[in-house]
Amino acid sequence: MKSNGEIKTFENKQEAELLLKESRKRIDEIDNALFDLISERTSLATDIALSKDYLGKPIYDKNREDAIHAKIEKMAEENNLDVDIIDQIVNMLTILSKNEQKEILRRNVDGQY
Repeated sequence: MKSNGEIKTFENKQEAELLLKESRKRIDEIDNALFDLISERTSLATDIALSKDYLGKPIYDKNREDAIHAKIEKMAEENNLDVDIIDQIVNMLTILSKNEQKEILRRNVDGQY
């Protein structure tokens, strides 16, 4: 196990169980924070969709998505994270945003915005 870059050794079973419990608790906290950030990111779809609609821009912006992927891939490499998996996560986030934008524009056409 790693902790602050060093290999963790245990004196006894209780110490290992405590670290496992604390680590899982922290993962749960991080998951909650990630969910909040994803919700916040997705909520921006309304502003983006209405702005794009007004400006006559399509939902899909290849240059923007390419720039996001390039930035994320660089960050993944710098942090020794699997670039392909991080790329898949970003793909899912952009799909979520585009789907939300499409729904917002559909509702806008139906007079709900």
